[in-house]
Amino acid sequence: MKKLLTAVAVTAIFSASANAQLVYVQGGANFANISTTNNGGTEDNNMLTTFNAGIMTRLGLSKVVDIESGLLLTGRGSKAETYFNGGNDYVKSKFNPLYIELPVNLIFNVPMANNAGLFVNAGPYVAVGIGGKAKTSSKFGPLSSESESKIAFSNDDPFTSNQEDAGYNKLKRFDYGLNFGAGFDLKSVILKANYGLGLAKINSTENDNNTNDKNKYRTFSVSVGIPLGR
Repeated sequence: MKKLLTAVAVTAIFSASANAQLVYVQGGANFANISTTNNGGTEDNNMLTTFNAGIMTRLGLSKVVDIESGLLLTGRGSKAETYFNGGNDYVKSKFNPLYIELPVNLIFNVPMANNAGLFVNAGPYVAVGIGGKAKTSSKFGPLSSESESKIAFSNDDPFTSNQEDAGYNKLKRFDYGLNFGAGFDLKSVILKANYGLGLAKINSTENDNNTNDKNKYRTFSVSVGIPLGR
């Protein structure tokens, strides 16, 4: 199922790119977190720096309104650090899953001087987990240790209401949510800021996403786009 959906997404993006008015490669930094409260709040010290990279297309519907989509390899997750004994001892953990994300954004353009433009965007996204690692390191006096493990995803069918292959040691394979962003189109380069609001609880054993907003992805990103000709 994962391979099928990924293949469908790739085919759709390349088909759209063939008719797009703008195609650009994108790369940047993600500041990822996971909500820890029922109302969707996060802990600032849990923010994890990771990355986003991929290709995006705009259809060129009009000078004011446009539609944008693409495929991004994007990092999510969070970290935790606890210190003891005046900071000499600690336990540090980092949780960094990787996803292929398909965003679909509605773009509103505001022309500016010198052919530059301001834009705002909003729209849904879907993402499929493909890998990532979890790392833990600790130090207590003269003793220290490090461990690393691959992140496991459940093999769930997203078209059913059940969570197939669920386990407490596995994430849901599929994530979805909303993107909100803004940026500047300077013609030779596109500067973007985006906030990804995850709507799915990430643990595979949780099947009621609407109970509260705890345990969902929250990802702020900044990126640079380089047009492939205009």
